[in-house]
Amino acid sequence: MSEILGLRDVCYIYGDGHAALRNVTLSIEKGSKVALVGPNGAGKSTLLLMLNGTLRPSSGVVLFRGEPMRYDSRSLMDIRKSVGMVFQNSDDQLFAPTVEQDIAFGPLNLGYPGDKIERYVGYALSYVGLEEHRNRPPHHLSGGEKKRVAIAGVLVMEPEVLVLDEPTSNLDPATSEEIMEMLDELNLYGKTVVISTHDVELAYRWADEIVLMDGGRVVRTGAPERVFADPDTLRKARLKLPAVLEIYREMLGRGLLAPVDEMPRNIVDLMHLIESAAGSSGRKPGRIYICDISGTPPARIRDILSSGAVSYIGAMGTKAKMIANEELLELDFSYGVVDKCVLKAIAGKSSLIMTSGGMVEHAERRIRSYAEEFGIEIEVIILPRAHASTPVDNINLY
Repeated sequence: MSEILGLRDVCYIYGDGHAALRNVTLSIEKGSKVALVGPNGAGKSTLLLMLNGTLRPSSGVVLFRGEPMRYDSRSLMDIRKSVGMVFQNSDDQLFAPTVEQDIAFGPLNLGYPGDKIERYVGYALSYVGLEEHRNRPPHHLSGGEKKRVAIAGVLVMEPEVLVLDEPTSNLDPATSEEIMEMLDELNLYGKTVVISTHDVELAYRWADEIVLMDGGRVVRTGAPERVFADPDTLRKARLKLPAVLEIYREMLGRGLLAPVDEMPRNIVDLMHLIESAAGSSGRKPGRIYICDISGTPPARIRDILSSGAVSYIGAMGTKAKMIANEELLELDFSYGVVDKCVLKAIAGKSSLIMTSGGMVEHAERRIRSYAEEFGIEIEVIILPRAHASTPVDNINLY
């Protein structure tokens, strides 16, 4: 991977003299998932606002594609088209009378022709699952729906980078997981995604790269399992260990587990370590069916469910959840689907995952990666795809 955004010795001082960033040097790689983690006041939001030119450094330089950012109107317009920003409070970003008009604001300002705006807005609404709400006032929507509108308003500009300030703030757990799943999907299709959060649980399991911040400085960067391996550094930054690591360390201390080279990243990893230590393996793993909903008729899904071949069903992605809702399919898993289905497979139960597009291959890779890591065989069955046509002139949401 190559650097798409960078900061070199960046400082930022607000008008009241408060130094929000102190000599920050950072490299963000193209196609990565980066989480800025730190307590309130660490400088996370200020740093994010540097990435799309909203704030200009007091000193130092911000780079985009290897070139220093310029702050004239034309340059900033180009930057903000390429680096889309979603604010913590969606109400700060939504101002038009209807959802459709709000999403259309960006491309309208860029002078896109009317038919292109209409087409792109339609694609963006479909992607975030809000087609039915296109004519509603944004302030009538729920918090999760507002967040989806804000994301759609950025996606319609076809950015290379998505920057989100506390994307799960004030959302319920299920909606939070759905938003993060959407970001996973966008990253899978090539978007660089940068978030800020003080939620160590979210950052630990989601990010490729952690940027730990405190007092306007970058304290440490690296893979989650390396950054979170140092409880003293976390304590100094007024953060706690992720629950999975806390349980793992406690079990190590009690002699219930032996140390491993790679610490568990999630509950699936932890359960495998516990089962291995207890010698409770030996049962035959269950199967996992992966159904591409873009080419599999709902009747085929119903046949599988009625046959008793699977005990659990989950849906990944907005389209899959919409079809499940339309077909009145009661989902057991609507977030964390792959991990939960792998857990059930290890317990000898079979599951079906409804999803679409590249998420089919993504889910299969994740499952096979777990199986290889754990030294077990999980049978993955991909349901046949019909030869559905694909729109040629489609917005580059992926």
